[in-house]
Amino acid sequence: MTTRIAIWLGLAILALVAADQIWWQGRALIFAMRKLFALVEWMAFWR
Repeated sequence: MTTRIAIWLGLAILALVAADQIWWQGRALIFAMRKLFALVEWMAFWR
């Protein structure tokens, strides 16, 4: 991954998080983090 792609990807993620905070009070981010936490726990089970 080039530096240019990494910067654009980081800015896009920050923009999505900011939009979630402004319009949906962070609900989508909390949902995604809960699902990610469940995935990490599931993956730890198979370790």
